[in-house]
Amino acid sequence: MSLPPEVYLIGCGNRSVDPGQTSPESIGFKAWNLLRMAQLSLPVPAAFVIGTCYGADPHTRAAGAGLWQASLAALERASGLALGNPRRPLLVSVRSGAPVSMPGMMDTLLNIGLCDATVGGLVRQTGNPRLAWDAYRRLVASYGEVVAGLPAGPFEEAAMALSAGRDPGDLDFAELRALTQRCLDVYAQGAGRPFPQDPAQQLGEAIEAVFASWQSPKAIEYRRLNRIADTIGTAVTVQRMVFGNAGGQSGAGVGFTRDPSSGEPSLWVDFLFDAQGEDVVSGRRSAHGHEELAAVLPEVWHELLEAAGQLEHALGDMQEFEFTVQCGRLFMLQTRSGKRTPLAAARIALDLLDEGLISTRVAQQRTASLVRESLAQPRVVAAGGAVLAPMGRAFSASSGVAVGEVALDEAHAATRHATGAAVVLVRRDAETDDIAALESAAGLLTQRGARTSHAAVVARQLGKVCLVGCSKLQIDEVARTVRVGDTVVNEGGLITLDGNEGVFYAGAAQVEVTYPEALLERLETLRRRDSSG
Repeated sequence: MSLPPEVYLIGCGNRSVDPGQTSPESIGFKAWNLLRMAQLSLPVPAAFVIGTCYGADPHTRAAGAGLWQASLAALERASGLALGNPRRPLLVSVRSGAPVSMPGMMDTLLNIGLCDATVGGLVRQTGNPRLAWDAYRRLVASYGEVVAGLPAGPFEEAAMALSAGRDPGDLDFAELRALTQRCLDVYAQGAGRPFPQDPAQQLGEAIEAVFASWQSPKAIEYRRLNRIADTIGTAVTVQRMVFGNAGGQSGAGVGFTRDPSSGEPSLWVDFLFDAQGEDVVSGRRSAHGHEELAAVLPEVWHELLEAAGQLEHALGDMQEFEFTVQCGRLFMLQTRSGKRTPLAAARIALDLLDEGLISTRVAQQRTASLVRESLAQPRVVAAGGAVLAPMGRAFSASSGVAVGEVALDEAHAATRHATGAAVVLVRRDAETDDIAALESAAGLLTQRGARTSHAAVVARQLGKVCLVGCSKLQIDEVARTVRVGDTVVNEGGLITLDGNEGVFYAGAAQVEVTYPEALLERLETLRRRDSSG
């Protein structure tokens, strides 16, 4: 029988683990980079990490309080809060983290520790009843999905019925309190038992569920596509909650230190005010670029620019990072090497070399697989001088051009792909559950979702053109049609995605292919250089 994993502290003063005492293999890359950010004195909420393990028995024992109780006590001392304390409750997130990056493939739970006895304490602690009830209703719904295995639909229907079409962000605390009660009723009816009111039980079950998500269908499919061994397992990080849903000076975001499509050296950020991180990465909500964040919270934006520079200098690569702003205060939650297009991979490696952040050998290794064809730049052109009229506009998460038949689900995409047809997957949300369908598709178009949602990140990694967040797109799953205004395309009809311009067209547009000759010359010069330089 294998031994249970070890537990490590991060951001808990002198009791925190030293990077020399652990490795990405033992605590997972997410926690490893969290530890490195803490070492850089970046603002990281305190956490403990249950090290990597694999198999049902280690997972079950890793969830047992006997393993992590002492670490929880250290986290409580570091925060001055206590799990289950009715006056000063500690709330935590529970996140997965394998030794390799698997964006969005495993589960996350936020707001663990909220219950009927602690919600009032969070109100007193923050002075924000809206925050407390918003966090509680989110916990009940996500816990129902991840831990109890309930469908998301009934929780979403409860929210729609109460909000009468309004965004949840527009509900006041009394409405959110009523929505929480409806979610508690939905949970009890679906699970056959009440929502657990013991925060320690919540934490144990959340840890076990996140470990178990290593074997979720989408995680298994991602490992198959990327040739990742099943046996490396995952770690779990339990981290003090910070709240992006605390009002107009708060929010959640995901950013890249450079443009992951083109490689341009500028910060590339999606941000949602008064939101939690799952709102951005889940693919169920559309986010905005950095302009509004920079305008409303310029000091936070400046801090973010400085943090991005520190990360690149310390880690030697373009980074994808998640962050939360609570009441004007920045917190860094994770970082990892960002997924990028081949074009971006070439430019980023060459630029980092010119900036002295990586060696010639590293630059050559990072560009070794890139050939001329992989850097092709297709673009839509108008035949005979005709003016092209886009069917709709969306946010471009991955550049390029994709022409294919509309497919509204995985089954249709796989069937048509098997016959040799090119397909474009059209979905309401940009969700990682669609990874198998994405493999069969040339591109992805969604009604909702952000450029930095996990599904968009995976689409970019797979080399798929990706447009997200077209609010005017209407998908009729009964009639099997997609519509924008008066333009309708049936499932099976042709559509063209232009990821360069952020537009899409009904029908097959004419495509012209060009190549970045200056970039190719830089690559050729790199390959002729002595790798010892």
